[in-house]
Amino acid sequence: MHRISFLCVLLLLPACGEKGKTPAAAPAKTEVIAHETELLGLTLTPQAVQRLGIATITVGTGRTGMIRETSGEIVVPNGSGGVPTGSLSNLAQIGAAQATADGEVARTRAQARLARIALDRASQLVAEEAGSVRARDEAAAALATAQAQAHVALEQRRLLGPSVATLGRQSTLWVRASVSGTDVTAISRLAPASVRALGGTDAGQPARPVQAPPSANAAAGTIDLYYAIDNRDHRWRVGQRVAVQLPMGRMQQGLTVPASAVVRDIYGGEWVYAQTAPNHYVRQRVEIASTGTDGVILARGLEPGMRVVTTGAMELFGTEFGVAH
Repeated sequence: MHRISFLCVLLLLPACGEKGKTPAAAPAKTEVIAHETELLGLTLTPQAVQRLGIATITVGTGRTGMIRETSGEIVVPNGSGGVPTGSLSNLAQIGAAQATADGEVARTRAQARLARIALDRASQLVAEEAGSVRARDEAAAALATAQAQAHVALEQRRLLGPSVATLGRQSTLWVRASVSGTDVTAISRLAPASVRALGGTDAGQPARPVQAPPSANAAAGTIDLYYAIDNRDHRWRVGQRVAVQLPMGRMQQGLTVPASAVVRDIYGGEWVYAQTAPNHYVRQRVEIASTGTDGVILARGLEPGMRVVTTGAMELFGTEFGVAH
């Protein structure tokens, strides 16, 4: 009898333990959030559309020239084949070398003038039969030597570039763009590049390709390309960092929209505002396949025939998120 009671107690103990145990917490919690298809639609009054300057365009297929955007530096050109002067150059050292070269040019030119006077005197004495032909020939050789020295001094001075004092007054400057060695052959060296200030929203200023002494960075594996840019308005400064759009030698076809139609959020997402009805706009995500000279090529996100906002997209973006413009 006691044995049967003991077995019943053992059977009841696990049941009592399971009854008092607290259930384990779930490892994750899920909740419903808004989907990209449930974005806010913006309906503007005709007065608001006019005030914001909203303009739209119909999406269609097209071709655009491919470009490669990279960074560049404004440098001083050197017309005689020297290395252009950039912001990393030691201007004090260059200025001292230029002063020494200027003095050498003046000295050799003075020697050439003296040698010319000596030759004229020797030639006159020979003509009057008062001097020797040998003295005249020696004077002619001395003149040729002095002229050669003056030419060498002048070329050495040209290699040092414009005077340091005139670096900020150059009417034409060069842009040095570093390109990966694997991409150099894809860059068209016959078409102009486009240069704009970092952070600028303008279309950029054209810059024509120029031939310059070869320069490269072996550690980074890049090769320097040079372009000449007009600086008569003194817009650019030596050492200024700029954005350079280099033309590629090929075209790409697809759905195209102007670059002004694309807005980016803080996470780098790319969006456009599609017009779904008169004065009604919805933000729609797109994926850019490539950027061209006339706009951007889209990989997905839009269909041909849709209308997107080209002017005023940033204003709509601010209106949607409550940022004043």
